[in-house]
Amino acid sequence: MMKIRNYIFVIIALTFVAVIAYRAGHLSMDKTSMTAGKENPDPKRKVLYWYDPMSPATRFSKPGKSPFMDMELVPRYADESTDNGGVKISPLQEQNLGVRTAKVTLERLTRQITAYGVVDTDESTLEIIPARANALVETLYINANQQFVQKDEPLAQLWIPQWAASQKEYLAVRKLGDSSLTQAARERLALQFMPEDVILDIEHTGKPQTHITLRAPHAGYVSKLDVRVGAEVKPSQPLFELAALDPVWLVISYPQVQASLLSNGNQIEATTSSWPGTVFTGHNSELLPVLDTSTRTMKARVVMENPSHLLKPGMYLSVRLAQATQSKPLLTIPEESLIVTGTSNRVIVTDGKGSFYPTEVVTGQTENGRTEILSGLREGQEVVTSGQFLIDSEASLESALPQLNSQPLLNTTQAAQTYSTNGVIKKISSDSVTISHQPVPALKWPAMSMNFHVSPQQLKQMKTGETVMFSFSMSAQGPQINSVMPVKNKGDQQ
Repeated sequence: MMKIRNYIFVIIALTFVAVIAYRAGHLSMDKTSMTAGKENPDPKRKVLYWYDPMSPATRFSKPGKSPFMDMELVPRYADESTDNGGVKISPLQEQNLGVRTAKVTLERLTRQITAYGVVDTDESTLEIIPARANALVETLYINANQQFVQKDEPLAQLWIPQWAASQKEYLAVRKLGDSSLTQAARERLALQFMPEDVILDIEHTGKPQTHITLRAPHAGYVSKLDVRVGAEVKPSQPLFELAALDPVWLVISYPQVQASLLSNGNQIEATTSSWPGTVFTGHNSELLPVLDTSTRTMKARVVMENPSHLLKPGMYLSVRLAQATQSKPLLTIPEESLIVTGTSNRVIVTDGKGSFYPTEVVTGQTENGRTEILSGLREGQEVVTSGQFLIDSEASLESALPQLNSQPLLNTTQAAQTYSTNGVIKKISSDSVTISHQPVPALKWPAMSMNFHVSPQQLKQMKTGETVMFSFSMSAQGPQINSVMPVKNKGDQQ
């Protein structure tokens, strides 16, 4: 029995000691947590300011609790920024960010035009075939647009009865044997737009020829057909419009920034997916004077050789200069290293020792992935080509950019304090709400009804008569609600 009592006593003593140790440890942890963030955790390093990681743009002159989140402020040390307003990044951070760099170098840029073009009819080859006199269309050998014809191929046959009288007169004069009268009568036939081959037929057969066959003067396609069988036509009335397919025009559109690359006489090469592997050649015949305002492109007219008639009007072609030009040595950087903003361009420069800082640059032309630098950099410097946007954001928070330099440090005691309580919504207006709330001990407020300013988004979440838990802060206009959440009453719970 004595042994059992001794065992019980030992167990009670050990339990008491464990409780004392736990409370001592818990008290020590509480003291540690209370002092966390209120002193410099590394006295050997100089603190520039304190900040909330969730809102790093706001700085504080003293440590303490963040007014934005339930967390301690974090120090920013002097050795984490550079003298030129940049930031320092450890090798491990560089690896995690995937930082890659490249040298600023002198290079010759190959200047090549990048454009597209549309095949069009060479308007200089267009030819209209008219009626010779008052006539009747007896036969059409070509009865549809876009039909291809060879040279001297018949197009239509016309009957011209008014030629009969003058032709009979010519035959009669010709029988007289007077050469001068014969020549005068022959010229009268020519003045009636009678073709030479018709006059020769009259002389050969001795009979009037009142039918005429219209033929194609050259190979091409009928781009316009304005007549039908049985129609009566008048002198010089257009019947056919004939266009050639060799050569053709290529109307190209190119960016206005490449305007200096193209001039009259440039040799052009063009390709199309319709004929893979085939390169079509031509020369630039004219720079068109009007800029297309919708696409901001300029246009040029290129005469393309097309002996095989592979190019058809309406086709799209990719265009380049037959011989690209090279610039003199220029200071260049990789195109991907450039950070383009609405008002300026900048790059992230590194010294190779972990320091990074943004630098504004003035850029020139860009060719083949390289961008010309007119000012802001010198040969041999290193710029970041990957991860620069993250570094630039960090540098912005470090006041590397002018717009953050003017922000003063805030004292934590001056930051807006937030208070929380519960209440019932009594009235809702356009920009405020009346809440009957519970006491707020921090402000020594008793339970009462008062107005709070709210945002339009918060108003959408509120209903009259609803019980809510809300937080607010004091502003120059009065109490302002920061967040609000409905609270279910016990009677509402199932």
